[in-house]
Amino acid sequence: MKVVIVGQGGHSKVVTEAIAFQGNLKIIGYLDDNYNELVFENELFYGPIRSNKELLLIEPNIKFIIAIGNNKMRKVIVEKLGLKETQFISVIHPKAIISTSAIIGVGSVILANAVVNTDATIGAHTIINTSAIVEHDNIIEDFAHLSPNATLTGTVHIEEGVHVGAGANIIPNISIGKWSTIGAGATVINHIPAFSTAVGVPAKIKAKEGDEVVAINIQ
Repeated sequence: MKVVIVGQGGHSKVVTEAIAFQGNLKIIGYLDDNYNELVFENELFYGPIRSNKELLLIEPNIKFIIAIGNNKMRKVIVEKLGLKETQFISVIHPKAIISTSAIIGVGSVILANAVVNTDATIGAHTIINTSAIVEHDNIIEDFAHLSPNATLTGTVHIEEGVHVGAGANIIPNISIGKWSTIGAGATVINHIPAFSTAVGVPAKIKAKEGDEVVAINIQ
């Protein structure tokens, strides 16, 4: 299967390597707005994000993966690309451990040594980063991001766009409201409302944003 990666930052490097471990996937190009036009160099396509339609005329059967760590930007890019769900793929590192009863949404990335346990549900375009743990019966909605070594114990609900920082821990039966941020190393023992930033042990709300997702301009 031919794959185009959207994004060329640090997270893109990790996704590129995860794809390289899978013999059935072949990267044919990268889209990033650091490019002005679609070009073909060294057997790969490179171009701005808006050139996805042009690229589909050349390679109509390609799949896309958005390899950008910023949750809000991933959501905006999905909307700008205007692709069907079937045109995205999920990338799962072969050293990740995924329960057979887990559900993984389209366009998601699960990296090395991550664990997704029994009856967990991972939404679309979500990142489960290196060595993150998603325990049984978790629900993680679309466009979320668990940073390396983050741990969600049983029956945790992560709403849309939440970012859980590196090494953070969330105890059972906790809900994290949409587009909130949990700081690195935090321990969450209470529900966190939407659009909040919570830090510390135990985690306390440091700030609360407005109720709108900030638009990011994609050419």
